[in-house]
Amino acid sequence: MSKKQKRTLARILAAAVLVILLQLVALPLPGWLLYLVPYLIVGGDILRKAALGVRNRQPFDECFLMAVATVGAFALGEYMEGCAVMIFYQVGELFQSVAVGKSRRSIAALMDIRPDYANIRREDGSLEQVDPDEVEVGTLILVQPGERVPIDGEVVSGRSSLNTAALTGESLPRDVAPGDTVISGCVNLSGLLEVRTTRPFGESTVAKILDLVENSSMKKSRSENFITRFARVYTPAVCFGALALALLPPLALLLLGKEPLFGQWVYRALTFLVISCPCALVISIPLSFFGGIGGASACGILVKGSTYLEELARCGVVVFDKTGTLTRGVFEVAEICPAEGTTRETLLETAALAESYSKHPISQSLKTACGSPLDPARVTNAEEEGGYGVTARVDGRQVAAGNARLMARLGLTVTDPEQPGTVVHLAVDGRYAGYIRIADALKPGSAAAIAALSKAGVRRSVMLTGDSETTAKAVAAQLGITEYHAGLLPGDKVDWVEKLLAEKRPRENLAFVGDGINDAPVLSRADLGIAMGALGSDAAIEAADVVLMDDDPAKIALAMRISRRTLGIVYQNIVFALGIKALCLILGALGLAGMWLAIFADVGVMVLAVLNATRALYTKDLRAD
Repeated sequence: MSKKQKRTLARILAAAVLVILLQLVALPLPGWLLYLVPYLIVGGDILRKAALGVRNRQPFDECFLMAVATVGAFALGEYMEGCAVMIFYQVGELFQSVAVGKSRRSIAALMDIRPDYANIRREDGSLEQVDPDEVEVGTLILVQPGERVPIDGEVVSGRSSLNTAALTGESLPRDVAPGDTVISGCVNLSGLLEVRTTRPFGESTVAKILDLVENSSMKKSRSENFITRFARVYTPAVCFGALALALLPPLALLLLGKEPLFGQWVYRALTFLVISCPCALVISIPLSFFGGIGGASACGILVKGSTYLEELARCGVVVFDKTGTLTRGVFEVAEICPAEGTTRETLLETAALAESYSKHPISQSLKTACGSPLDPARVTNAEEEGGYGVTARVDGRQVAAGNARLMARLGLTVTDPEQPGTVVHLAVDGRYAGYIRIADALKPGSAAAIAALSKAGVRRSVMLTGDSETTAKAVAAQLGITEYHAGLLPGDKVDWVEKLLAEKRPRENLAFVGDGINDAPVLSRADLGIAMGALGSDAAIEAADVVLMDDDPAKIALAMRISRRTLGIVYQNIVFALGIKALCLILGALGLAGMWLAIFADVGVMVLAVLNATRALYTKDLRAD
């Protein structure tokens, strides 16, 4: 509990004790004067805020309602009730303050990833801690065990494991070695790392994440906008309604020749004011969205505003890019098929050696699959021919590694396998030695992601890709996607999304999931853009409304569950608060509800709504689904 909250609690207790004592002892002075002491102790700040609101020509808020109601109670001689209303109102405000503070602290703990410094090695070998903002691109920095990576970069030397939980929500450490990319905000768990920065701190991953979370509340959802508009109309309406309740019935009675009972109707009007305070809605609705965004952040899902959190709940069509989204976007050896007289190990090693001087991704995947270090001295006369492949002498033998056209030029007839991927055929001394198929591997969670979306109510999943028809068909079959479109350019993807948008149902949203620069236009055009944050391009991340920090497509269904639960909490609070208040307003106007029921209708409803709103922050039960 903060110092301010402790002071508020002390004032509440002091005022409550004084009111109880005044009820138990004889009063030597006028009652209003003695009760004024606990009233001002607990309600002085409310009166000041109400006065400031009137001075700034914005009087219609909860402070104004409380001030009018309690001062009116004193005017009617209801001193104890006037003090009690203010005490219980402050109790409700304290509950709300504690709940909101807990929410903010939870999110702050989840997002406490901003590094305080970066280590730079000086010429004399010493380390100097500098502000990350001052580190230029290309600078070598040292990240010691237990420290956070301050800036995005590439490992130059050292091996270690990184804790990425603050960014991705995943507890499994990620191993890094020279050549690997590291992103800011991760915690170095073991070895010393030397990192060359690849971007300034202001453009680093951690800076962008913090900016997204801190500014997400600036983009209000329709539910929040409704409450804001509602409060602006509702508050002055109930003030004038209370005024009418205080004046019109007595005047009507007076005209009929009956006793006007001004005091009774004024008391009812004051009760009406206390009941009508809309703070339960005004506080709990934004808090619900704030909690939902924080809970999603804890799972590695960055939602750029409560509007997009609300839109997630209505996604009925999800369109996927393939490479880098459903697949890893990295070539891997998928099949090794040696000819008779050649072993798998020999075929792979010979191909890797022949391709060892090439920088092509296919060559890199062969070298990676080979595993053991390759001796470049074993390779001579290496030549790369665009559109065909590579020729070289390996261990004194003439080797050709490439496509079917290269084999045909050597007089060899080969057939590519039906499975998707790139095929590298190998010939040694003019004799066919076999082939190696290289394919873009599926992400482990892709198939489960499609199934989870279907279970979550997504009626249509579509894959758009620039890859070949054969590859697209095979990937779609593996994932359980029935609709796909292949061979598309970036402009074609936009055209398909336009078509799908025209075909969707009313009040249904279309989400596009992608990671590349070429996906940025489609991400912007879709109702909801979802980008891969770990390996995705900056353009895609900037254009997206939701970012998955660990590139796991299974998180889309989780984001939808978080969205729907958050909206459920919002609707619960709206129905509960308006229902209770409507009932109590009717009872108050009829004289069947006194000030004590008014206190419950205002403070009690607010406390219950705020406590319900904080449930949006917790997602453990949703992650287990």
